[in-house]
Amino acid sequence: MDRTAVAAAFAALETHRVEIASHRVIDLFAADPSRFANFSVKLDDLVYDYSKNRLTKATLGHLLDLARAARLEERRSALFDGEKVNATENRPALHMALRNFSGRPILVDGADVMPAVLAERKKVAAFADAVRGGTICGARGDIFTDIVNIGIGGSDLGPAMAARALSPFGKPDLKPHFVSNVDGADIADVLAGLDPATTLFIVSSKTFTTQETMTNAASARAWVAAALGEEAVGDHFAAVSTRLNKVAEFGVKSDRVFGFWDWVGGRYSMWSAIGLSLTIAIGPQNFEEFLRGGYDVDEHFQRTPLSHNIPVLMALIGVWHRNIWGYAAQAVIPYDQRLARFPAYLQQLDMESNGKSVMRDGAPTPRATGGIVFGEPGTNSQHAFFQLLHQGTEIAPVDFLVAAQPTDADDHHHTLLFANCLAQSEAFLRGRPEKEVREILQAQGLSSAQVDELAPHKVFSGDRPSSTFLYRALTPRTLGRIVALYEHKVFVQSVIWDINPFDQWGVELGKELCNRLVPLVADPKADVSGLDGSTAGLIAARNALLGA
Repeated sequence: MDRTAVAAAFAALETHRVEIASHRVIDLFAADPSRFANFSVKLDDLVYDYSKNRLTKATLGHLLDLARAARLEERRSALFDGEKVNATENRPALHMALRNFSGRPILVDGADVMPAVLAERKKVAAFADAVRGGTICGARGDIFTDIVNIGIGGSDLGPAMAARALSPFGKPDLKPHFVSNVDGADIADVLAGLDPATTLFIVSSKTFTTQETMTNAASARAWVAAALGEEAVGDHFAAVSTRLNKVAEFGVKSDRVFGFWDWVGGRYSMWSAIGLSLTIAIGPQNFEEFLRGGYDVDEHFQRTPLSHNIPVLMALIGVWHRNIWGYAAQAVIPYDQRLARFPAYLQQLDMESNGKSVMRDGAPTPRATGGIVFGEPGTNSQHAFFQLLHQGTEIAPVDFLVAAQPTDADDHHHTLLFANCLAQSEAFLRGRPEKEVREILQAQGLSSAQVDELAPHKVFSGDRPSSTFLYRALTPRTLGRIVALYEHKVFVQSVIWDINPFDQWGVELGKELCNRLVPLVADPKADVSGLDGSTAGLIAARNALLGA
């Protein structure tokens, strides 16, 4: 990265912001009848409309200058070439290999990883087919009716999100469930409705030591053993892990263990054997379509000019909002109830990746990096936090996601849903000026005094940025495309900010301190004098509440 050139590009963007600050986006539409065509991009049936953001062709020119100053194309090549872009852990980030259908080799340390990837994909597919077809069954010969994935973070958020999103493609008599929280209520609530004889557990943990996952796995194991006997455990568990010795100690049969590689980061692992629960839920063919959707975007990201490259545009517009306009949050609103977990999935993808305060060389970052990602499905979110988005003092750009047609849902409902999505993005764009508010109130017969009193409360500033993703239907391939678009957006932003998006050291400190605190919390007589006053006081207060 040429930091001098990057600083100059940011300075040019700051100057440009002043130049266009007075331009309302609605006026940009009036001045350019082709604005939608000029500020939207297609990838097959997927349309990315970014025309409702305050930017012009000159803005895009400055943003593309920034991307080139950051040497985006060079960094993109390094990513796909298997270079060790995750410098703090000395490894590549090659989750794209998991969805590679090109026939081209992908090298890590000079060795082609694709034969191993394809072999593991085939093994996962065969196991999924056998479970779905009843060839692999429970200890008493019962066909499995419920699959429980036990994991946390990337071993849970991705498969749980995708299984919900793609539920119309599932097998009606085979239900997926997901347990992640170490809170005992999580696994208790899931197990309460299940039959041990027809339940298969998948323990997803690369190291097979993750505290939350292994605690829940031990509880599930005890539940099976109590109902069916210790000898039944091996028939009711599978594992996704690289620690074969620990898996064997737990009681998982060797032919039910699936692996992945250290160049697959947790939040990118849904494409790997971590997607086993999803593969069982929707079937191997649909899972392959999901992978192909990711591959479509990998090809688009590598081969499309930056000016028409969807993840590049997503990222640069995000930088424009974050660094130049100072917007600290990004809302993601899917107008699809089955995408309810998509914002939570993106929270990990984006905030764990780009929530960094030092650059790749360890120097402090000179500007803001990743922002806060939040969201809920529309229309529910309209009746929750949209008030702040429309009239609050903080501005949060919004990504809307909506399908042209429903998947296994009522057409009339979908017409209302789609109209709501468009109405909200139009409201963010247009707003409602005071003059219009006064005219409406006067037409309602209110007195001048009443109009004066109410008018300020009904004014909408408008000019609040949003982008929209429109696609034909939420299919496995479409979901794969959407996920991969956001993955590459996050990567592009990391290049602009010169940070490492593939490590997550901020997660580690809390784990370390928890391990230190567990024995102090468990023993009422433990010496807590070495703790800070608040932590020691809370332990003492808990002991008092428990009568200890």
